[in-house]
Amino acid sequence: MKNTKTRLEAAALFLVVFVLGVTFGALGNRVWDQRVSGQTGAVHPKPTRDQVLQDLTQRLQLTAEQQREIGAAIDDTRAKWQALDTARDAQHETIRQQFRANIRATLTPEQQVKFDELIRKREAERQSAH
Repeated sequence: MKNTKTRLEAAALFLVVFVLGVTFGALGNRVWDQRVSGQTGAVHPKPTRDQVLQDLTQRLQLTAEQQREIGAAIDDTRAKWQALDTARDAQHETIRQQFRANIRATLTPEQQVKFDELIRKREAERQSAH
């Protein structure tokens, strides 16, 4: 009887240690990905206009007229977001160029050549990332 109880306790302890190992391993892997590798969770793509409209139609039982009006509202909102993104991108570029001009102003001519090459490489990397 004592032998069976000891085996049961050993099996339970083994199971607990195994579960804890899996849990801490998964947690450690997630922390590593987020903090060291810079990876984040899965990216959810933005739903298309038709997906949004179809979802709302199914959930709310929209009439054809409501679908038309909501579709127009979606189009208007997305156009406004696009305009905002375009303006923001232009502002970012202006700030970036001002920053680079400030740096170039403090460099010697030899350093400016190296800096310009560095900027060309970074721009190429940025373009390939997009």
